[in-house]
Amino acid sequence: MSDSPDKPKRRPRYSGKNPRHFTEKYKEHSPDRYPVDVAKVIDAGKTPAGTHRAIMVREILDVLAPKPGDIAVDCTLGYGGHAEALLAAIQPGGRLIGLDVDPIELPKTVRRLTALGFGSDILTAIQSNFAGLAKLLSEPADMLLADLGLSSMQIDNPERGFTWKYDGPLDLRMNPRKGLPASSLLASLDPSRLAELLADNSDEPDADRLARALLRAPATTTMQLAAAVRKAGGDDDTIRRVFQALRIAVNDEFGTLEAFLRNIPFCLKPGGRVAILTFHSGEDRRVKKAFKAFEAAGVFSEIARDVTRASAEERRSNPRSSSAKLRWAVLRD
Repeated sequence: MSDSPDKPKRRPRYSGKNPRHFTEKYKEHSPDRYPVDVAKVIDAGKTPAGTHRAIMVREILDVLAPKPGDIAVDCTLGYGGHAEALLAAIQPGGRLIGLDVDPIELPKTVRRLTALGFGSDILTAIQSNFAGLAKLLSEPADMLLADLGLSSMQIDNPERGFTWKYDGPLDLRMNPRKGLPASSLLASLDPSRLAELLADNSDEPDADRLARALLRAPATTTMQLAAAVRKAGGDDDTIRRVFQALRIAVNDEFGTLEAFLRNIPFCLKPGGRVAILTFHSGEDRRVKKAFKAFEAAGVFSEIARDVTRASAEERRSNPRSSSAKLRWAVLRD
């Protein structure tokens, strides 16, 4: 006799004691139903599948100093961890505008924040990158936050192409419905152009030789690219740099960041504050240079002299925070 159509489907079986693949981690994908199991994952210093742990929340709140009635902009909404903290701090009377270019994750985050009590009266979500922020705002904000790192939801899902731990399409697009995937970009490059991307986007020390090796058989999947890097003599750090360089190129991340940095003064009220989290030297160099130039021109009254890093405790509990650098600035009154 066949099963009833109303009978719940059995979860997919997996080998071993614990699930290893992203799609098998059904408990981590449902933290409300399995809070104890998810807590164990977090206590082990890992990020539960399908979620993201916001970095340096306390430090960011200290820098931005949100207060009731403020208008805040989270330029990279992601999983909503920073937005949740900001929304709580600016009530009553405050509003938050949240931007994210990812059409897959943005609706999930809006539902999550709405369930926490942050409805459309105080939260406005816009699917967009932050390059054109000045045109999206109806009035200047009291504070801007940009977390330039990838969300764990994107990194861990093989279908998005950001990880080489499991095979998946070599995509790397923040918005998979727009533009061309990394595999198409890679197939279109000559050795000199690929070497330039590797050097400029990820400081790859062996860019010329590596570029020639990778283009002998352009990859179409993540594990094919990882294998090609290893065949060329690279290690896991080399693979990370190659993926980073292609991701930055596919999403025009540096162009987007530079446009955002130019527009900061037009997006803040006098005395307004901006905080930016970066995760590699290319991002940090651009933020540092822009902040110093605005200070020298009298646009910013104060900037961070040094980067703030995650505490030792946070780095232990969330290793993905280890490379984060926080810089901030204040617009002159």
